[in-house]
Amino acid sequence: MAAVMFQGTGSDVGKSVLVAGVCRALTNRGLRVRPFKPQNMSNNAAVTVDGGEIGRAQALQALACRIEPHTDMNPVLLKPQADRTSQLIVHGRVAGTIGGGNFREARGALLGAVTTSYHRLRAACDIVVVEGAGSPAEINLRPGDIANMGFARAAAVPVVLIGDIDRGGVIAAIVGTRAVIGPADAAMIRGFVINKFRGDPALFEDGYRQIEALVGWRGFGVVPWLTATARLPSEDAVVLEQATARASGKPLVACPVLPRISNFDDLDPLKLEPAIDLLMVSTGTPIPAEASLVILPGSKATIADLAALRREGWDIDLLAHHRRGGAVLGLCGGYQMLGHRIRDPHGIEGPAGEAAGLGLLDIETVLTRDKALRPVRGHALGAPFHGYEMHLGETHGTDTARAFARFDDGRTDGAVSADGRVMGSYVHGLLADPQQRAALLARLGAKASGCDYHASVDAALDEIAAELERHLDIDAILALAREAA
Repeated sequence: MAAVMFQGTGSDVGKSVLVAGVCRALTNRGLRVRPFKPQNMSNNAAVTVDGGEIGRAQALQALACRIEPHTDMNPVLLKPQADRTSQLIVHGRVAGTIGGGNFREARGALLGAVTTSYHRLRAACDIVVVEGAGSPAEINLRPGDIANMGFARAAAVPVVLIGDIDRGGVIAAIVGTRAVIGPADAAMIRGFVINKFRGDPALFEDGYRQIEALVGWRGFGVVPWLTATARLPSEDAVVLEQATARASGKPLVACPVLPRISNFDDLDPLKLEPAIDLLMVSTGTPIPAEASLVILPGSKATIADLAALRREGWDIDLLAHHRRGGAVLGLCGGYQMLGHRIRDPHGIEGPAGEAAGLGLLDIETVLTRDKALRPVRGHALGAPFHGYEMHLGETHGTDTARAFARFDDGRTDGAVSADGRVMGSYVHGLLADPQQRAALLARLGAKASGCDYHASVDAALDEIAAELERHLDIDAILALAREAA
């Protein structure tokens, strides 16, 4: 049994992808590997085999290990809501809310839950590959920390620090981390990795050796820019700012990027389709009049995001789109927005209240305390699919009689308008199925590629693992992990 933890000099330095790549590389060597992230903050989540939810990145890392995701892989998940609080998920289940006033105290009290999950995983495998959150250099967050050094020291797991050279200042980032953290925390770091290098790594040889001399840690390698990363689902909504490619002459699918957008990887499979263009509509930009289909995505705070949609004027764009004969698909929170009204009597997503919806479906939604978390299979649009439910709320109304989907267990899901142009569903992962994607594109007059999204992701993980085997000293990282045994 062994363990190693990858922490970063900051957010978005590539921790999640490198952990996934290391997991696949070690799995390909024949080891039983498990991913672990003590605490995550994300509204992109996945349903686990034991009926809970974890961060999407840990589900991807489980795939890299060729195993089903389990709640022990991410025992504490924080899902930001509308009123500066986060929904607290512990061992896959909603455990309340956490905010600025009780953040440190509540978080620190969860270390026991974190270490319990870690030890269960460790007992079931050869090596646990751990991902930190943010950066250990955020010393203002060190009291009560369970995400980085608080966990590493409690579990005696050695740390490798990741620096992102693409954003610039990587020498200062690594040396600065060494300078600001306490001596006991610094002693946990045993080496560093330079990530996202473009060009000839030999050009950074002097800088690499200078880092080693300044911090006293060994380097484990320089990782090039990994183009295969673009084929992986992302957990961080920052990537949506870049997903705005367009070309003329193809059906356009537009998706407004809401402030609390969740499970936006639902749209990733559409990027595989050359017959259409996918546009993520950013703040300050109207929904294009030429769009053939508008997709309203999931939301962690549906009423608050509905208000944001109206502030942007996207409600006007959407209604005009429908009048012109355009199609609309709402997923989860986006489905709820399409109805006449959304009620939150218990204040689950923020202050108790209600809001008028867009009125494109004859439905109403009441948010409830019970959360649906389950994998599902069925048929929709005349084609099979498999995905998962992850939502709060019960939706009723005339249009639910025209169900969008029928599950294999006999239940129905979603609603379709009388004109057939407005559809809503609670199913996530719907478009990952090539037959379901083909059925949707056919409605837009486009022919699907038939590409298998899951196979594409799996192949990307193998490509990343091969690159890491070439550019990282995996043998040395494995030897370091075994020191934790």
